[in-house]
Amino acid sequence: MTKFNDTLLRAARGEKVEHTPVWYMRQAGRSQPEYREIKKKYSLEEITMQPELCAYVTRLPVENYNVDAAILYKDIVTPLPGIGIDVQIKAGVGPVISNPVRTVADIEKLGEFNAEEHTPFVLKTIEMLTKQQLNVPLIGFAGAPFTLASYMIEGGPSKNYNKTKSLMVSEPKAWFALMDKLADMIIVDIRAQVKAGAKAVQIFDSWVGALNVADYRVFIKPVMTRIFTTLREENIPLIQFGVGASHLVNEWNDLPIDVVGLDWRLPINEALAKGVNKPVQGNLDPALLLADWSIIEERAKDIIDQGLEAKGHIFNLGHGVFPEVDPEVLKRLTAFIHEYSAKQIAARG
Repeated sequence: MTKFNDTLLRAARGEKVEHTPVWYMRQAGRSQPEYREIKKKYSLEEITMQPELCAYVTRLPVENYNVDAAILYKDIVTPLPGIGIDVQIKAGVGPVISNPVRTVADIEKLGEFNAEEHTPFVLKTIEMLTKQQLNVPLIGFAGAPFTLASYMIEGGPSKNYNKTKSLMVSEPKAWFALMDKLADMIIVDIRAQVKAGAKAVQIFDSWVGALNVADYRVFIKPVMTRIFTTLREENIPLIQFGVGASHLVNEWNDLPIDVVGLDWRLPINEALAKGVNKPVQGNLDPALLLADWSIIEERAKDIIDQGLEAKGHIFNLGHGVFPEVDPEVLKRLTAFIHEYSAKQIAARG
């Protein structure tokens, strides 16, 4: 195995790097032809429950694109069955839950998560990757309490989160009980991923942008502070990310995290102007991956240049890779990011 590439870990800690590191959300799967062949035979759940196959899907982008990190192939709802949630990931729909959680009684029925008992296949995949197959960091991850709660309360994906917000403001006692249950699950899950070999962690609060700042501060920030404060003990980089949540970046900057993830709506220089003083991750609009190369290159240059003004920068998309993206574009983009950023960093001395 070649020398371990720790560029992403150094960037996440605000340390000196030779080039801007890059990985892509949803890089494992989606547009890769090898993955599409696998998906003809197996569902997402079936892949995640077969460590050899899951490890292959996880490491494939590293081999194909030369990215600076792998991210574990699984879903944010993977641990939910362990606490008693009956969830299925339906193609074209997303997670669908047959026993929604909407009352205090429902919340009290939720069990305690045990990673070794409930998701041993995840831990086996991580061990296989980090001990035998990868020369870059493996990023572990979990869904954040609000996003997980939104699926559990709505019963599946939602456009407006009406039931979720209503429970949150109408029954705060029930809401905070649910937040605590989910926080406990997330902490146990992430600690187990780190013990198995994950070198960094991203918390996906995908749908928290649906909340305003005042509600975030009251109903979400306390539980996020508890999660990240506890996970600091693991001494690995912690990344926070959400979609459509530019108005929350100052709240995230206050959290005990290492990296603030940005979607494409907020340029890096504007985030810095707002007071974000931590390393940042992002934030090319994934839709632009279908544009002419000259446009992709121009936008990538701008993001890299802005990122060099931050305490640290990890190049990523503002959300995930989608199926229509040509894998050759991601390979070319990765090479460009490495080459262009290396020249800019060298020029700065």
